[in-house]
Amino acid sequence: MISVDHLKVEFGVKPLFDDVSFVAGDHDRIALVGKNGAGKSTLLKILCGKQQPTSGDVSVPNDTSIGYLPQVMKLSDDTTVREETRKAFSNHTDIKSHLESLQEEMSTRTDYESQDYLDLVDRFTQAHDRFMMMGGDNYEAEMERTLIGLGFEQRDMERPTKEFSGGWRMRIELAKILLRHPDVLLLDEPTNHLDIESIQWLERFLAQSAKAVVLVSHDRAFINHVTNRTIEITCGHIEDYKVNYDHYVELRKERREQQIRAYENQQKEIADIKAFVDRFRYQATKAVQVQQRIRQLEKIVPVEIDEMDNKVMHLKFPPCLRSGDFPVICDDVRKDYGHHTVFDHVTFTLRRGEKVAFVGKNGEGKSTLVKCIMNQIPFSGRLKIGHNIQIGYFAQNQAQLLDEDFTIYETIDRVATGDMRLKINDLLGAFMFGGEISEKRVKVLSGGERSRLAMIRLLLEPVNLLILDEPTNHLDMQSKDVLKEAINAFDGTVIIVSHDREFLDGLVTKVYEFGNGMVKEHLGGIYDYLQAHNADTISEAISSPMEVSKETAPVQQEKEVASKQNYLEHKEQQKKLRKAERAVEDTEKMIVKLEDRIKELDNLLMEPKNASNIELVTEYTSIKVTLDKENNKWLLLSEALESLKEKIDI
Repeated sequence: MISVDHLKVEFGVKPLFDDVSFVAGDHDRIALVGKNGAGKSTLLKILCGKQQPTSGDVSVPNDTSIGYLPQVMKLSDDTTVREETRKAFSNHTDIKSHLESLQEEMSTRTDYESQDYLDLVDRFTQAHDRFMMMGGDNYEAEMERTLIGLGFEQRDMERPTKEFSGGWRMRIELAKILLRHPDVLLLDEPTNHLDIESIQWLERFLAQSAKAVVLVSHDRAFINHVTNRTIEITCGHIEDYKVNYDHYVELRKERREQQIRAYENQQKEIADIKAFVDRFRYQATKAVQVQQRIRQLEKIVPVEIDEMDNKVMHLKFPPCLRSGDFPVICDDVRKDYGHHTVFDHVTFTLRRGEKVAFVGKNGEGKSTLVKCIMNQIPFSGRLKIGHNIQIGYFAQNQAQLLDEDFTIYETIDRVATGDMRLKINDLLGAFMFGGEISEKRVKVLSGGERSRLAMIRLLLEPVNLLILDEPTNHLDMQSKDVLKEAINAFDGTVIIVSHDREFLDGLVTKVYEFGNGMVKEHLGGIYDYLQAHNADTISEAISSPMEVSKETAPVQQEKEVASKQNYLEHKEQQKKLRKAERAVEDTEKMIVKLEDRIKELDNLLMEPKNASNIELVTEYTSIKVTLDKENNKWLLLSEALESLKEKIDI
């Protein structure tokens, strides 16, 4: 369906990747993986024709349609949800409009016997048949099913898109792409703006309705459920694995171990050759052998080891001024969009130095309240920002606000002041933008690189109130850990909007839950919040909200420690259970394999010519012994599994 032949992309002295060739078939579900900046998003842009390679070809049949969802896109704000989504059916609506005009013309004419009128009827019939073959008016129902699957409600259909957050507007764009039913779907981080229910719906849609899929995602569970093939961009080339992500991780580990062994053997061979050359270089009797060794050395192709991203990003927020005791005071705050109330009666106070989380489903008002605190939108009620407050704000769309025509260095140089101008290179190096990378233009950066660059801008001025709206979107695991460490060390007050449980663990001492037009305060950390909802994930918790009593901070802290310990114990038990189940399954597979081989041997030994075949008889006897051992092993493992299930009360 898509054929990639000897693709090369250069942005600097060193190619991003070179000699990339592969074919994406009709039913391939491909995960593109690699470290941040390896070229995953660039490859998607090339596949859809948004960007041209330095050299090489991408062949797409003329009748093949492609749907592309980028990480960052410009969104329309002048229509309703229904009207914007209906744009996916522009062909339907054009034909329908044409049918209506033909029908109106037929109703006003009276020359029923004329050839012109008969031609008009014929045109109407052909257009009507084509319209019905495309599904007729059923597209409206399909449109609503898709929007509801992505989390919208019936009442949202006539709301203006400008009332929704950036995450919800991205869902509309995703719906439009899916509704076009393209032959190839190219999805760049599609789950960044989805909650758990929408992610699961998208997984089912891709499994049941999609044809070919090529996607980039940091959501391991999502790509495991969706993909059946993994292409890794590494060392400037690709490695193609015909397996899902989990299996790819195992194969990659084995591959790298083999590369290391081959590299070590090659280095030993090179050292031996050099030692021979150095030893006998000036002996005339060994001149021929020395020249042979030198030619042998020149012909050696160096073994490459797949790169591992071992660079460390050091991040430290600058010292900040001491703020007032109460940086944010909300008293009966309310926000409406037309007749839709986002939230009401929001009342809480943040103390200096507190780190809190805003959690809730998309569209429940987390980003909206942040914008109220930033005084970016009007609201009713009282919202007071404390004395001497300096706010640092990282928005979901922060990366979109960067000027794409500037280089990385120019982007920071334009906003740096004072002594910081002398430290730009050090700051860029800390964020893995050192050396010639700093000369890259913003427009060629991946989503993760743009997010890191936007974070640098936040570091340039001392602040004492940090507001981070989904800061981990587009960040890999390593970058998340470093950012978390920096926030922990930050002296000021922090508000974090996030669904990332692992990121919030150990960071926050309060959780504010948004839902049903209300904001509920939960004292304690994220594990205490999950325990109160009897949930393993934030998405599960916000799907079944419940009240918790406001206990004193020490009691809540003790509960958090206990709940976290219980959670870890539960996870460890689940890990043991999965291991025991896999052991039983592996033994069952081995038994089936041995039994199949015994049947084959039975058939072979029944043939007269094999009656005295010693090798077959020996193999038969050996397999019978092995089968008995495997049956005994299966019995023991099954008993152990049942015992473990009883122990953890399954």
